[in-house]
Amino acid sequence: MRSILLSSPYADPDDPEIKECFPNGAKRTIGMVEITLEHGVTGLGEGYLAVFAPLVFTAIVDLCRPHVIGLDGFDIAGVVRRLRSLSDYWSLQGAARHVISAFEIALQDAKAKSLGIPVYDLLGGAKTDRIEIYGSGGCCDAKEQFLRELDLLGSKGIKLYKIRSVKPDVYRTAWVLEAAAKRGVKVGVDMCQNLADPPQRVEDVVAFVEAVHHLTPHRMIFLEEAIGPDEPAGFKELQTRIDVPVYGGEIITTPKEMIERMKNGVYDAVQPDASVIGGISAVMDIFKAGRNYGTDVVVHAWGGAAAIMASYHAAFAAGGTLVEFPMLAFPLGVEMIGDQGRIIDGRLLRPTAPGLGLTLTPEREARYPFDESAVYCCVLNDWGPPPDDYWKH
Repeated sequence: MRSILLSSPYADPDDPEIKECFPNGAKRTIGMVEITLEHGVTGLGEGYLAVFAPLVFTAIVDLCRPHVIGLDGFDIAGVVRRLRSLSDYWSLQGAARHVISAFEIALQDAKAKSLGIPVYDLLGGAKTDRIEIYGSGGCCDAKEQFLRELDLLGSKGIKLYKIRSVKPDVYRTAWVLEAAAKRGVKVGVDMCQNLADPPQRVEDVVAFVEAVHHLTPHRMIFLEEAIGPDEPAGFKELQTRIDVPVYGGEIITTPKEMIERMKNGVYDAVQPDASVIGGISAVMDIFKAGRNYGTDVVVHAWGGAAAIMASYHAAFAAGGTLVEFPMLAFPLGVEMIGDQGRIIDGRLLRPTAPGLGLTLTPEREARYPFDESAVYCCVLNDWGPPPDDYWKH
């Protein structure tokens, strides 16, 4: 087995996410684990950690390596237990969980490829041939940037769009709701509170929603990460204060914590990420709990190709009804996924290739070498977005 770090051009230098979170320019890193079974079949898995701390990712992989070599690669649950026994004492939540996710996903990929079947067939088979998909972008501070993303949605027949907004963005959000509605597109809002310290109050969120809806007859279809992730009571209260579905949970790293929140009615919909929460089997546990507690499950997909496809395969196996399509340009991910991530008429088509359906060649690795400066920085830079007057006209 080996760890792989690759860096690819990402988004546009003028996108606010680049200005805010990528101090060294428009390039992003992903981290993968490649596992080779004794008969030569390889599997790829990804841990989201490497986007933020790539060298921490590889250090934990190196720590894990001697404890997995020689184990039964088809006993995925057994390997995960072994890795948890190694890391739970010092990382029951957080960084090690991302790395365990990478191992689990890689083993699922290798096992399915060994059997000549897609990963979802390991999980009981696909429950549908296509799933509705929403475009995830809206990291924009110019009208032409939003319109360009709406054009991309239109080219794929996608009618749902998620944007990023913080509480001062009342006029900007209302403008997007209006512009999208003209194209028959509905809009959800991510308030980015995973990066806020301290997070905003419930009252701030209520005021934001009421102010936006006062300016336009079009309503947000969901509100994501509107409160800090360590404030589940705030999410629960928010549901009683607004008429917009409340989503969250993308950074939760254990099924146990997410299921406890579902049991407690914290969210209308949870957003597990296979590269964060412990792998594909962990996402399947969340779908099962969602049926038990009446909570919708919408997989999060914002990493590289292995992270995205792992969440997609779980959604197909579990009967998911909505998945995320990251819109910011990331050519490495597009190349690795190839034709296995086709979107037609606003629906993600069921992938058909064995395993996760990914392709990684030595030539591709050579074209996207690791750049130590290409890291996502959560110490946000205030880039100075346009004033309200820009969005009023």
